[in-house]
Amino acid sequence: MRGSFNDKEWEILGQRIKDKKCTPFLGAGACYGVLPLGADIAKEWAKEYGYPLADSSNLIAVAQFVALMTDPMVPKDKIVAMFKAINKSPDYDNTSEPHRVLAGLPLPIYITTNYDNFMSQALIKQDKDARQELCRWNSAVRDNPSAFDNGFVPTAANPVVFHLHGYNALSESLVLTEDDYLDFLVNISRDEKLLPAPIQKAFTGTSLLFVGYSIADWNFRVLLRSLARFLESGLRRTHFAAMKPPTSSEDMKQKAQDYLSKYYENIDVRVYWGTATDFVEDLRKHL
Repeated sequence: MRGSFNDKEWEILGQRIKDKKCTPFLGAGACYGVLPLGADIAKEWAKEYGYPLADSSNLIAVAQFVALMTDPMVPKDKIVAMFKAINKSPDYDNTSEPHRVLAGLPLPIYITTNYDNFMSQALIKQDKDARQELCRWNSAVRDNPSAFDNGFVPTAANPVVFHLHGYNALSESLVLTEDDYLDFLVNISRDEKLLPAPIQKAFTGTSLLFVGYSIADWNFRVLLRSLARFLESGLRRTHFAAMKPPTSSEDMKQKAQDYLSKYYENIDVRVYWGTATDFVEDLRKHL
């Protein structure tokens, strides 16, 4: 069940990376084994707060419930406290660690929906002067200073890691609950300036490389919908996604892969079926 890029697709991806026309987009699967899974966090919170519905592994839904039962900042503060308590980083000495492999690519922009700073750490270990920036999607972070305000242009030597859904150093920046996702989508659709010009240019002018999302991830589908207008207004570039296949029977796996491959091809996203580690190992070989 591992891999599905054909030779032509690997060739296209490799050329886009060489031309600096590729933008990695990191999801939670890139941190597998270092941070708890969202589903595990959701189940813990569901038990703690008496979540009454069946989807107790849905972190977005459970976080919404916790916010309603307490106040909107409680789930965000709990996430920040969890990061502080874990205080753990990936093994950047491992040549198959996803962040390390991606950091070794000659690219100027990395985008993530994760709250951690692992991608920035990996870039710094590659002797790159990496910057962290966030999407100022709500009033609480609207006035947060940004290097983009002063005309910063990312390069391969001075790359930027853009946190689309916030980062753990600033709890108010996190997109976590159902309300957060709705507000995020509404706000960026109303005001495109919430996404700095170099980030918008990456969406429209490069091939996006999604790493660390699952095929049934609601977060990923919402993400694609939020990016659709940028992807469709571009030059119809091919985009790529490395995704973990479903854990059901072999027959259901194949059906899910066929369906989702067609679903994502609506905006020309080619799917590699495997973990983030599987993908970067194959990527290194093809490069």
